[in-house]
Amino acid sequence: MADAETIHQQAALSLQRLWPRLEAALRDEAASAPADWRAFETRLRREWERLFGLLLGLYGGHYDFFYHLEELLTAMARSWLARPGWLKQLDARRGAAPAWFESERMVGAMGYVDRFAGTLQGVRERAPFFEQLGLTYLHLMPLFASPAGQSDGGYAVSSYRRVEPKLGDVEELAELAKAFHERGISLTLDFVFNHTSDEHEWARRAQAGDAEYERFYYLFPDRTLPDAYERTLREIFPTVRRGSFTWRDDMRKWVWTTFNSFQWDLNYANPAVFRAMAEELLFIANLGVEVLRLDAVAFIWKRMGTSCENQPEAHQIIQAFNAIARIAAPALLFKSEAIVHPDEALRYVSSQECQISYNPLLMALLWEALATREVKLLDHAMRRRFQLPAGTAWVNYLRSHDDIGWTFDDDDARQVGIDPVGHRRFLNDFYSGRFPGSFARGVPFQQNPETGDARISGTLASLAGLEQATQSGDQRQIELAVRRILLLYGVITSIGGIPLIYLGDEVGALNDYGYADDPDKADDSRWVHRPRADWDWRARTLSDPSSPHSRIFDGLQRLLALRTREPALCGSDTEFITTGNPHVFGYARRGSGQRLLVIANFSEHPQEIGADQWQQWRAQARGDRFTDLLTGQAHSAEQALRLDAYQCVWLLA
Repeated sequence: MADAETIHQQAALSLQRLWPRLEAALRDEAASAPADWRAFETRLRREWERLFGLLLGLYGGHYDFFYHLEELLTAMARSWLARPGWLKQLDARRGAAPAWFESERMVGAMGYVDRFAGTLQGVRERAPFFEQLGLTYLHLMPLFASPAGQSDGGYAVSSYRRVEPKLGDVEELAELAKAFHERGISLTLDFVFNHTSDEHEWARRAQAGDAEYERFYYLFPDRTLPDAYERTLREIFPTVRRGSFTWRDDMRKWVWTTFNSFQWDLNYANPAVFRAMAEELLFIANLGVEVLRLDAVAFIWKRMGTSCENQPEAHQIIQAFNAIARIAAPALLFKSEAIVHPDEALRYVSSQECQISYNPLLMALLWEALATREVKLLDHAMRRRFQLPAGTAWVNYLRSHDDIGWTFDDDDARQVGIDPVGHRRFLNDFYSGRFPGSFARGVPFQQNPETGDARISGTLASLAGLEQATQSGDQRQIELAVRRILLLYGVITSIGGIPLIYLGDEVGALNDYGYADDPDKADDSRWVHRPRADWDWRARTLSDPSSPHSRIFDGLQRLLALRTREPALCGSDTEFITTGNPHVFGYARRGSGQRLLVIANFSEHPQEIGADQWQQWRAQARGDRFTDLLTGQAHSAEQALRLDAYQCVWLLA
């Protein structure tokens, strides 16, 4: 790879060559908006060396490198000039306040349009509900055109420029984004860029024998190369089909399909693919999308003899997309989805790559602590792996549309006396209800018959015990289930970053086993935790303040309202503290002169923090008396702190 000085010189020479050509090509458009053109030029010159260096490293060996570079530059300029005025104003505001997403006022939710509200119009009509909950960030799951029937929940995209017709159209999506922004809610969508569906226009052209589009994918005439790759690949969906390649009779070729046979992996070694996807990214950004969740980031570069995950080029591609966004859609943020080893997940998070990221380690270990009633692995891992670079933030969640995998570090487990292999087996048994005494009602997902490895599907309430307790009618168990849910919410709303709620979990929706009757969904247990919202049921159950669902909703609302008023909860700077109790997790947050202690009991039995432990915290908190913001109860540092079953306290000095 070229050294920094060489890249500096080549970048300067390339822009000196390309800029006059760009000005000539867009003379009329630039003349009609001179201020916008100057703004584009300023950002381009600021980011150019970084973008050029990344693309040179990826594609500099291609004979047509400068052709693709010029085409990309032209597409970026056209996209910026076409960007709606309200988004250009947003670009300016976000440039003046780049840490906007670290605010304690950020609260997110996610869900499927059709499952939650039917259509985009239905989502818009639910705006008062989102405001009632206090949302400032709404992630709508994949809503672009996808194959009928099996589409991997929309993650097999057939067009990045057409909304699935049953949901609405692109114009409605753009109107929704603007309307929600005016209400203070930032719209988030998925950018599925590792693969397309086999019905995408590019795939159709490849199927028809168009050589240009055959190079958009990985196609093989026989098993020689697939077999060589397979030696080091892991299977992602082993119950769907074995291996990572699919035979196509219509083409007489094998296609690389990491996830499903109808999802074709894109060939990012081809610069035309990078350029085409950059244009799709900018199109989506100009609809008014403020955050893009980058799907399956770990898989986008292939290298023989490796797992083809987390390759250096994957980071370079995302960093190049980041630079493009900084030039042509500056308000846009990237959210990383990397369900990989915790160390690898952290590598995707930076101001130069993905500014925010899912926190799969926290998610998995919160469930682990609930199952074991011990916090040793959670505490150990968070001390080592929670801190992020400046200008970035975690997205903290309890579950998503996807399954729950046990992605903790094996060495972390061993260091606290846990066998990682056996522990994952225990967690799968516990959360699928097979372990004696388990409160959970989850469903295994993609259990590998050879390794026994599996993940877990289930709604928050069913995994936390509400389904089992409701079926038994045991009021004590119902109470404990509600407490578990509010404990988990108490942590993700205070630990640092953006809390994210899967829509339906805010009212304790239970598993929907009806998916098994739908042949298009029956082999994908994740549909068990994607229930369709029943708004009549919601109205009835929430009107009863004694119902567990109403208590969950009211408790969550209270947490979110408190969160937005506490400057100590801004950002992701968190100090983990020793509680001296194996069942109790603790951390401190500070900001604007505040210091907030969060103490959480992961046991169904009352626990105590001794007065001696208070003495260590007192000097840091600069106070002897604390008030629990959740209950209003006062606590003295001279006395032991007593916690009820699954109680979480937010203690302000």
